[in-house]
Amino acid sequence: MIDQSMVTTNIELNGYRVIKNLGVVRGITVRSRSILGNIAGGLQTLFGGTISIYVELCEKTRAEAFRLMLQSADERGANAVISMRYDANEVISGVNEVLAYGTAVVVEKM
Repeated sequence: MIDQSMVTTNIELNGYRVIKNLGVVRGITVRSRSILGNIAGGLQTLFGGTISIYVELCEKTRAEAFRLMLQSADERGANAVISMRYDANEVISGVNEVLAYGTAVVVEKM
């Protein structure tokens, strides 16, 4: 699996030269919070501040999308991902997708 240090939001990876572009890779996951989770989140909104139950869900969802993107890049033979981004959309009420995407590349040290 590609090391996280070999992923960047930049168009290049400092200290490395791109020798092969393998195209766009993505990892996508769709999640929803349970009824009990929604109730707990709703109660937290009454008191203000961070809604920890949703923060945890978002972190886990982004981590899964990121892992799936790295897996896709690895399967193509990449050793790095450049121009990495996240996107999120509501599919239906209470159901969200998170997409991690970038350009899979083969790099070598300069």
